[in-house]
Amino acid sequence: MKRQRILVVGLLVAAAAIVAFLVLLPRFSRPKTLSGYIEGEPLYLAAPVAGTVRTVRVERGQDVVAGQPLFVVDPAQVQAEYGQAAASLAAAAAQAEDARKGQRPVELAVYEANIAAAEARARDAEATLRRTEPLVRAGWDAPARLDDARANAQAAEAQVRAARRQRDAAALGQRADQIRAADARVQQAQAATTGAGARLSDVAPKAPGAARVEDVFFHAGEWAPANQPILSLLPDERIKLRFFVPERQLAAYRVGRVVRFGCDGCAKGLTARIDFVSPRAEFTPPVIYSREARDRLVYLVEARPSVRLNVGQPVDVEPLK
Repeated sequence: MKRQRILVVGLLVAAAAIVAFLVLLPRFSRPKTLSGYIEGEPLYLAAPVAGTVRTVRVERGQDVVAGQPLFVVDPAQVQAEYGQAAASLAAAAAQAEDARKGQRPVELAVYEANIAAAEARARDAEATLRRTEPLVRAGWDAPARLDDARANAQAAEAQVRAARRQRDAAALGQRADQIRAADARVQQAQAATTGAGARLSDVAPKAPGAARVEDVFFHAGEWAPANQPILSLLPDERIKLRFFVPERQLAAYRVGRVVRFGCDGCAKGLTARIDFVSPRAEFTPPVIYSREARDRLVYLVEARPSVRLNVGQPVDVEPLK
């Protein structure tokens, strides 16, 4: 009986030692690769106004290039707004230009005629003054007549100066503050036109860069609410490699460093440049757990791969030293 008990105890101790070895071994061994996967951040494109989708020019899974047309939502309403804004801009610009001009030649001709009439009256008053002066000196006429003649000549000369100033004022544009107000109205109309033009381009957007059409939510003939995504793109620059680094190895991973990785069916020697290292630790996500790493604290690292890969594809990253 004693031998059996000793044997049972020995077996239990051996089993405990084996379990402890299997549990502690991963903590003292460094994995040959780091687990990760390819992640993508979709770009959702919508129209700022509600309307019927006139056409969708791409299909799901299609590759697009920068500037390629994607879809068109009924532009009638936005085109009307743009036309109204453009007309307001033209009117404001014409008013600003007119504010800098004087009156028309026909109107200026009226002022020239008034000047000619005033000069004629001034000449007549001057002639009367010249005739009256010798008569008064000779005693043939009363001194009061001379005073009247002088006053009439002075008044006629003043009328000539007034007519000329009216002509000069008419040749000028409006006052400086009125011109500034007209320019401000032009700027306001220009801003409204720019906004309407932007909305016009928003109902027929183009691809911002090289991407893959991930999904199409509305098709031609369907009514799309305002700001509701019509389709989603997966831009090449928003596809990234995500992997998890154990706490003890984190010091080797910095933004800008290049890592090597591999995946099933991929070419050899693929690389990615690190552009984000999470400042927070987390437990290994279940989707990438492994017997060696599932009980460790890890840090998320993101890197941009040098080639396009499929979202969700698992990868193995070579640890940095």
